Amino acid sequence: MALTLSIFLLVLQCAFCARYDPNWASLDSRPLPAWYDEGKVGIFLHWGVFSVPAFGSEWFWWYWQGEKQSAVTQYMQANYRPDFTYADFAPLFHAEFYNPAQWADIFNASGANYLVLVSKHHEGFTNWPSTYSWNWNAGDVGPKRDLVGELADAVRQRTNIKFGVYHSMFEWFNPLFLQDQANGFTTQNYVRAKTMPELYELVNKYKPEIVWSDGEWMAADTYWNSTEFIAWLYNESPVKDTVVVNDRWGNNTRCAHGGFWDCSDHYTPGTLVPHKWENCMTIDKYSWGYRANAQLSDIHTIEELITQLVTTVSFGGNMLFNVGPTAYGEIAPVYEERLRQIGSWLNVNGEAIYKTHVWTYQNDSVADNVWYTARTNGSTTVYAILLSWPEVGNLTLGHPVASRSTVVSLVGYPGQFKFFSPSSGGITINIPPIPAGQIPCDWAWVFRLEGLQNQNTKLDSFAFSKKLKALQMRKEFPKFQ
Repeated sequence: MALTLSIFLLVLQCAFCARYDPNWASLDSRPLPAWYDEGKVGIFLHWGVFSVPAFGSEWFWWYWQGEKQSAVTQYMQANYRPDFTYADFAPLFHAEFYNPAQWADIFNASGANYLVLVSKHHEGFTNWPSTYSWNWNAGDVGPKRDLVGELADAVRQRTNIKFGVYHSMFEWFNPLFLQDQANGFTTQNYVRAKTMPELYELVNKYKPEIVWSDGEWMAADTYWNSTEFIAWLYNESPVKDTVVVNDRWGNNTRCAHGGFWDCSDHYTPGTLVPHKWENCMTIDKYSWGYRANAQLSDIHTIEELITQLVTTVSFGGNMLFNVGPTAYGEIAPVYEERLRQIGSWLNVNGEAIYKTHVWTYQNDSVADNVWYTARTNGSTTVYAILLSWPEVGNLTLGHPVASRSTVVSLVGYPGQFKFFSPSSGGITINIPPIPAGQIPCDWAWVFRLEGLQNQNTKLDSFAFSKKLKALQMRKEFPKFQ
């Protein structure tokens, strides 16, 4: 018995002891660390020199000098001297009100379990004093601080949130990249001088537990040396046992390789996907970075954000909510409010989100705006999440099948609810009048269904794998609205 237990513990300890080769067949065989799937909710932060003009989006430089969009060009002509360059914005990136401890407390209140900070966007400016970005980094110009390191320290000291970094592989106007591009990506001078040295530096210095890659779409993973880096990340890096990566490592890797898939921004497949995936979306409907001229109508309501969260988790995804801090180093009040509202909802209903898995059905066949998740701990509990409160005193659900031991309750409200099984099937819950002061939350309500006859999840994996492959071949990914 003791020998058997020892062998079991050894196997458990070595779940991540395998040696991974620098090819996708080997890298994709690595189990996804459980914390990522269980966490479900993350915060994305787009912050950089683009936060100074705070106009249009984080693609400001490209729209100004790449595509030369008229709105951005007119904005510059109206507000800046004729010889003003994008580099002149960097000294104005003061971040004078940047308080990492305050940020960490806001993120903790949001209920998020992980954080992804943009360490470098496509403009090339690094938010840490990088050895490989001379005079175009937050240590040399602008804040003259280590923005990445300070936030990493605050988050780890004040919360249990996992700290991660976003890193753009390419830079719009970097001469080395442009030369590699002109050479048809047969040379790798930019990759050797910038992309890979920065990635190794980030991981060794800050030990992020997420490496969220982007800006890969112009060239294949072989140009970027992606598999070599990820093999090092999984085999030798200081975070080799816990780190997770996304799928943006070359123009041939999205929705195909990586620890979890993003596939596209605002990815909402509207179907089950046979791989862990993430929906990264902006709270500002039109930009990832901060926009000084954003209107309240441009900001997603809390109802819209909770709808995205619930539907995403019902289909097995994670939710990554994006906020753009100001150049002053502030989380604008409207974004702080949204994050705290998400946290207050999760504080009541988190058991229907965290550590859950998909159920046999994702949304109900009879009741509108009802979505399902499930949690298994010995027995399985099914959660029916209502995005709108029923107009009548009864709620009929088409998919749950009651048994003699079924118990129905409203998460955050005391007691059990009566129910019956209608002749048409499903279950009808009798909802008594609930005083306004006792309703557990203001948006989206969760019924806990225990002891259902059909509580255990049953999915036809082959069917939805086949469906996804057909969509991939046609390059179609349906959006859930």
